[in-house]
Amino acid sequence: MPYEARGPETPLSIGRVGLKVRDLPLMVGFYTEILGLEPIIGDAERIQLGIDGVPLVDLLHRPNLPPDDKREAGLFHTAFLLPSRADLGAWLRHSAHKSYPLTGAADHGVSEAIYLDDPEGNGVEVYRDRLKAEWVWRDGRVEMPSARLDLNALAADAQKGFPGAPGGTRIGHVHLRVGDVAQAQDFYSAALGLDVTRKRDDGAVFMSSGGYHHHVAANVWQSKGAGHSDDERAGLSYVVLHAADDAVIEATAARLKSHGVHSTLSPDGFLTVDDPWGLRLLISR
Repeated sequence: MPYEARGPETPLSIGRVGLKVRDLPLMVGFYTEILGLEPIIGDAERIQLGIDGVPLVDLLHRPNLPPDDKREAGLFHTAFLLPSRADLGAWLRHSAHKSYPLTGAADHGVSEAIYLDDPEGNGVEVYRDRLKAEWVWRDGRVEMPSARLDLNALAADAQKGFPGAPGGTRIGHVHLRVGDVAQAQDFYSAALGLDVTRKRDDGAVFMSSGGYHHHVAANVWQSKGAGHSDDERAGLSYVVLHAADDAVIEATAARLKSHGVHSTLSPDGFLTVDDPWGLRLLISR
């Protein structure tokens, strides 16, 4: 399978996201019925969803919060990586059968992607990667166009139905809304240690660990000039990153400190740090 998002040669990768949600049953329904995730643990205040026991999404029930404001810093989308093109085609047919609206689709060269929003407006991408040998790099930057994706051909490649998310489904990347692209690059690349893989003139930067096309993207398309995120709104609560080993966590903590960024390391091995907009990152094995 063409996985490059995680592995022993990937120091940091995306583990799961935490979302503050207003209507917990509605949101659980979306992530299970539309995306095909399975409940792992939960109660009336928090439901964790994933596949094969691997957690991917934490839904935190916050019924009294106002909705997310896309003009503020926060989540642009969470990108769910499926193992194959046939899996993506099966999911596309599943979404059509469920009559769930899509917001877009694109062939990005490195990947094929379909976009939608969850019921509370959090962006979602469902995608598959091409083999890394097929990616085009020029001068240290990966080419990621936004070409037309033939949805009919994709659906025709489905080899079976979609009873649920296939084994191996992971979060390949997260895309964030930030207030300033240069400041985002300074934090996520210079301080956190991700490599810049692409920049767009319209206000976006893409960064990765271990040669992936991107694990984190940040844009100002809706949020230019945004200040600190509002904790008292629904939307993104945190992003969990997986470290390949303890040495990566130690090196990351040292790098953050050398750039004047405060972080804390808990006894259970979680390194916690906030980005310049207060978006929380939890880094663990």
